[in-house]
Amino acid sequence: MTARHCGLDSQSPKTKRLRVKPAMTKKKKIMKESKKRIIPCLDIRDGRIVKGVNFVDIRDAGDAVELAKRYVQEGADELVFLDITATVEKRKTMTELVSKVATAINIPFTVGGGINSVDDARAIIQAGADKISINSSAVKRPELITELAEQLGSERVILAIDVRLANGEWKVIIHGGNTSTPLLATDWAKEGERRGAGEILLTSMNHDGTKSGFALNVTRAVSEAVNIPVIASGGAGTMEHFAEVFTQTKVSAALAAGIFHFGEISIPQLKEYLKTQHTIVK
Repeated sequence: MTARHCGLDSQSPKTKRLRVKPAMTKKKKIMKESKKRIIPCLDIRDGRIVKGVNFVDIRDAGDAVELAKRYVQEGADELVFLDITATVEKRKTMTELVSKVATAINIPFTVGGGINSVDDARAIIQAGADKISINSSAVKRPELITELAEQLGSERVILAIDVRLANGEWKVIIHGGNTSTPLLATDWAKEGERRGAGEILLTSMNHDGTKSGFALNVTRAVSEAVNIPVIASGGAGTMEHFAEVFTQTKVSAALAAGIFHFGEISIPQLKEYLKTQHTIVK
């Protein structure tokens, strides 16, 4: 997500390498995917789960391991664990905590924050994560996406894209929302797919923590622009919001944090509701 060089992909000789097996396999999987996933997000700061509004006004939401266990019991399909200060403070993701969380659960688990190389990613996978998520580091050096896809497989690589609406355009934001870039959301998502990302995690910073609903316009545009799964994030406040994003866009999953952490919506309750809205959930 930083001032990423979107246009470089079409000129780079590495473009041909992007037709790697993982990306192709992923495409075939997508066509068959119909069941929607519900994914709680565990934002980590100093070893604790936190939640804020528009990436600020952070408040404590509990212990990571205990919350992860609770979500498994409630029927979450996957978990996403993001060390929200790792990139900003130039720290590596806390592998010890990742290991504790991963050993406590038996559902797929993604980890992001401070991953800048294949070695960083390997350390996270070895600590117990199923997938890794990259954001600012991919914008700074897009080749990282391809390196990770080739070394670990596209199915393990999630490209996280934070966006903000500015002058009528959805632009990519990096460094935890502190740095704007000229990149357009759909352009970056398409380049990420070409480079080998297996999934997109799209977060609207205008909507994050507001409980006003997902950013349907940009979510629809990105999910229609790529052939890999897209996870919608930012703005969930009601069960209706989940139904909207699943019926009005092509996303494969929806992610939320605060409404799950603080018990405003339970996952079993949400899944039952979605079934009444003709949405097939896992």
